[in-house]
This record gives sequence, structure tokens and C-alpha cells, in this order.
Amino acid sequence: MTDDKIDKRIPQPIRSDGAGALDLGPRNVLRDLQNPDLLVPPKTDAGIVPNLRFSFSDTSMILKHGGWSREITVRELPIATTLAGVNMSLTAGGVRELHWHKEAEWSYMILGRARITAVDQDGRNFIADVGPGDLWYFPPGIPHSIQGLEHCEFLLVFDSGDFSDLSTLSISDWFAHTPKEVLSANFGVPESTFDDRPKGQLYIYQSEVPGPLETQAVQSPNGKVPLPFKYEMLKQPPLEFSGGSVRIVDSTVFKISKTVAAALVEVKPGGMRELHWHPNNDEWQYYLTGKARMTVFLGDGTARTFDYMAGDVGYVPFATGHYIQNTGDETLWFLEMFKSDRFEDVSLAQWMALTPRQLVDSNVNVSSAFTKNIRKEKEPVVSFPPYTYKPKSN
Repeated sequence: MTDDKIDKRIPQPIRSDGAGALDLGPRNVLRDLQNPDLLVPPKTDAGIVPNLRFSFSDTSMILKHGGWSREITVRELPIATTLAGVNMSLTAGGVRELHWHKEAEWSYMILGRARITAVDQDGRNFIADVGPGDLWYFPPGIPHSIQGLEHCEFLLVFDSGDFSDLSTLSISDWFAHTPKEVLSANFGVPESTFDDRPKGQLYIYQSEVPGPLETQAVQSPNGKVPLPFKYEMLKQPPLEFSGGSVRIVDSTVFKISKTVAAALVEVKPGGMRELHWHPNNDEWQYYLTGKARMTVFLGDGTARTFDYMAGDVGYVPFATGHYIQNTGDETLWFLEMFKSDRFEDVSLAQWMALTPRQLVDSNVNVSSAFTKNIRKEKEPVVSFPPYTYKPKSN
């Protein structure tokens, strides 16, 4: 085929140095456009690296009257053993029924408003409304519920990659599988009370929008939970840097969140989440807006680059080097989460700056003019014009 007959709008697996060849066979061009660094990997990519990306758009939806859900677990992303995620939406009045998990539940409210309820092991209760940017956390075994006050959508994160939201313990399912005479004896009412009990797990169902919070309050003789299950993340002042901002939420500020730590990261166009790694656990990411690319360095000459966009989940194995670069023309927002009570990261730049200069110079074969100017303070999100990413044209 001659060059004049090739559609220049279709990307080809050909590097600028001529490596590669035309792909004229069956292909998914839209996928190739979404994943330019898989189609034409950087020369620095090498070795065998497991898949570190999965999109919620590639998952199966569970549709119910009252809302929907979809999940990414080890079944979809096998490398993601520490955490699993559920993307859920509820209508106004839609209810994620009364239930509990063997795993802890951490959540980020994406849009809309909802009401959450919970009761702990000492009979202390918690009822609160949540909106965009708010978090909640329910420890393992604590019964709770979620109800939409308006159309809402949120991300649920659980502290086990094996988790499935369909395997939770639900009140409707328990009622359906308990003899009526046992329910009668437990509550002290006639068996006929339960003639219309659910026949199985409701999971999500449609109900009426509840009244204002003060009209729904239930006073417990044991009082309220000592540590709130809700945290208003966006009210936390961000840490501002040259390339964007970071809000870090772990058990030091959200006291109840003992097994999930997180950061909400903003990366402005041209900026990047600096080269770094995490010394405490794997990283589970959720991309909220924008486009990004990430190279993960696993050591022993092994590295691979992936592209991400809104609705994607990324994963970084424990203590492996990586960065996240904004490759679009709008602000990139994403969450990075860890199965830990603390957020911890190690900055490559800070490490080099706080190590004897002669040692660093000889190790990476650079001039002392470079090493003497490396920043000693950690700057998680950086931008150094003109040395910033410029999107490649088609």
C-alpha cells in the first residue's frame, strides 16, 4: 500500500526512529487512540510487566430499580490483591440496603448527595449526609446503609482484592433465609408479620427520598459513635505545589480510617506527580478527570508505560518506582489509595538531594551543576516550564 492511501488519522505502531510497521489488519482503532503508549511504547519500556490498568467501562453493570453498580477486583485486575473497588450510583430515594461486610469500606463521593447510617458493636449510631468530595469509612462488620437524596455516584474501596459487593451480608437476604418461626421468636411478633418478607437479597431498591436529617434522627441510649464515619475531604486545605495540589487523608486526620489511606491529587496541564514510590503498600488508583500516562519501574531492567483516563483504575505494586504525567489539556484529578493507616511516599528528587553530592554525581553520571540544584523539600506535583509534557499531535 502506498503512503498516499494510508489514513493519517489512524495511529500506527511505528516509532519515530522507524521501528515497527503498519497494522493493516483487524483492529480497534478507538482503543489504540486511547492507549498510545501501548501501541508505541517508549524505548525505555522493557521486560514482562503485568497489566496495571482496567477501566470500569469494561466491567459488567448490575442494574436495579434505584441504581446500578460495577466492580473491579482481582477477577478483573489480577495484580490488585490489596484493594477492590465498586462504582455505584443511586437515584433520589434509591437505597443500598442495610448490610455489612467482612472487609472495611472506604468511599469517595463523586457527585450528588446521599445519607449514610451505621450502628457499631456497642449500640452507638451514626447518621449523616454526604456530598461531593466527602469520604466515609465503615470498619469490618459494622452494619450500614446508603440512600440517595438526589441522583448520586460514588466510589467504594474495600481492603481486600478478593472482595465482591454481591457477597456482602444483607438484612433482606438474612430474613429470606431464616424460618418465620425464628423471626417471630426473635422479635416477639406473630409469624404473619413476615409473610411479605423479601425472597432474596434486595441489594439496591427504590424508596422515597427521606426527610431532612433532623427529622430522621434516632436517639441511641448508648450515644453516638466516638469517631465519626464521615470526613469532608474538600474542606481540608490542599498542599499547593508548582504542578498542582495534594490532599492527604489517613488515620492521622480521619481517625476511624484504620486500613485505607488516600490522597486526592490535582495535576495541572504540563505537570506531573513526581518520580517516587511508596514504602508501605501497593497503590490503587482511580482517575476522576483528564488524561494521564504512568511508567512503572519494577527493577531488573523492567518497566512498562500505561495510559489512563476518567473511570480507569491503575495499580502500582509495593515499593516500585513510578510517576503520573498529565497528557491532556485539562486538569488531571485522581485518587491514590493504600491498604494502610498512613500515607507514605519517598521522593526520588529528595533522596538524591539529601545524599552526598559526589556519590550521586558518580552514580548517575551527571554534573554537580545538576545535583546541587535538586530540591531538598518534597514536592509531590511538579511543573518546570519549558520542561513540561506537550501532547503529541496526530
